[in-house]
Amino acid sequence: MIAETLVDLSRLQFAFTAMVHFLFVPLTLGLSWILVIMESVYVMTGKTIYRDMTRFWGKLFGINFALGITTGLTLEFQFGTNWAYFSHYVGDVFGVPLAIEGLMAFFLEATFAGLFFFGWERLSKTQHLLTTILLAIGTNLSALWILVANAWMQNPVGAEFSPETLRMELVDLAAVLFNPDAQAKFVHTVSAGYVTGAMFVLSISAFYLLRGRDVAFARRSFRIAAAFGLASALSVIVLGDESGYTVGKAQQTKLAAMEAMWETEPAPAGLKLLAGIDEAGMRNTWELEIPWLLGLIGTRSLDRELPGLKDILAENRARIVSGVAAVQALAALRAAPDDPTSRARFDAHRDDLGFGLLLKKYTDDFSRVTPAMIDQAARDSIPRVTPLFWSFRAMVALGFLMLALFAAAAWASVKGYPERRRWLLHWALWSLPAPWIACEVGWFVAEYGRQPWTIFGILPTHLSVSALSVDTLHASLAGFAGFYGLLVIIEMVLMVRFARLGPASLGTGRYHGEAAHG
Repeated sequence: MIAETLVDLSRLQFAFTAMVHFLFVPLTLGLSWILVIMESVYVMTGKTIYRDMTRFWGKLFGINFALGITTGLTLEFQFGTNWAYFSHYVGDVFGVPLAIEGLMAFFLEATFAGLFFFGWERLSKTQHLLTTILLAIGTNLSALWILVANAWMQNPVGAEFSPETLRMELVDLAAVLFNPDAQAKFVHTVSAGYVTGAMFVLSISAFYLLRGRDVAFARRSFRIAAAFGLASALSVIVLGDESGYTVGKAQQTKLAAMEAMWETEPAPAGLKLLAGIDEAGMRNTWELEIPWLLGLIGTRSLDRELPGLKDILAENRARIVSGVAAVQALAALRAAPDDPTSRARFDAHRDDLGFGLLLKKYTDDFSRVTPAMIDQAARDSIPRVTPLFWSFRAMVALGFLMLALFAAAAWASVKGYPERRRWLLHWALWSLPAPWIACEVGWFVAEYGRQPWTIFGILPTHLSVSALSVDTLHASLAGFAGFYGLLVIIEMVLMVRFARLGPASLGTGRYHGEAAHG
């Protein structure tokens, strides 16, 4: 049995490093396409101001891009250091999209990032625009392969457990690559990144407009960000609905927990806007609900039921009992590989092997499993409802607030002179943190809602960790906290410095604070 403190510290360290890394990722995704838009306008019109816009926002992109790569590299090392059994158990499958990401996307984006920054005087306008487009494609491909890997953790298709190697083995690469969860997660996540990039440009442009400096530059940046942000925010909401549907198919436990749905309701189930949650009593003391909406999102039908947590709990308990048989049959099969009876028994229960492994938290001797252990393991199979319920609603609320902001900004841009609407500029400026908060909360919902699994239904989290000492984890966690904290400070200092300088940092002599060329 693995000490709970070891598991908790391993989870805390990975959560910390992953969420700090994800501070950089959305901005990289969003800014890359905004740079494409700005440079495309420059190539089509020949107006120097759009070249300056591309170079200035590209400078901020470069700072973020470099620090994002640094945090991402250290993050991946943890699979070998802190999650060695996870890497052993599923490495044949999980490692495939990560390897593709490194060989294809990372080198693509790194190569064209260099050409973007150092090719302005060496490439023609069209060639440099092509470089910027390929840079944007590279950053998005990088996200694609990471999300393919993550989606497999949520919906493990295309792989089977081998009783000979005691590992998950790849049997259908196409199923892994075209996992419906991967498709939904990719479009939803990159759209959230586009919103982040748009909000970044919108907020800083609003800052310039509020101070009446570099107005022509800021007004054009504001308009592009408003239009791109409006389209992206709409995409996030629409594609979030698709994510809800895939979760409803593959992870009904997560969906029920997100919605605090304790009982199976008649189809179509209503969506709870707010609720008073009593986890100990497995009930809600009060609810504010929109009828039918959850059923339509989760099943795309009017007659399919979504199971409540109590029914899921009962089903999971039955699967744990079946999983005990799977573990026992596997042990017999390992002792006598040619025994047809053990093979037949294992094959009959193999789909529930992961649920049987939940009991490893309480005993290593499956001949001594008690009903109380099974009951506790079944309760462990459902994540805590309260943090999931409120985190999800915080994400959705922020999404709609940003949609309203982008709609107002786009309307003001069409009407002309957004700088005259100071209330809108203040709203845009103070909304700068909103997309990062929404992204972080969204990742929390996705990852915490999968617990107690690292691979949903296959490998429990408490079995996935490395055999490290608690002191080692305390030391590495402190080291990561210091290192990542330093990187965040560097990012903030550089971003604030260059944002305050504005396009004057280009040294062209055309902007606020510079002496105009004679």
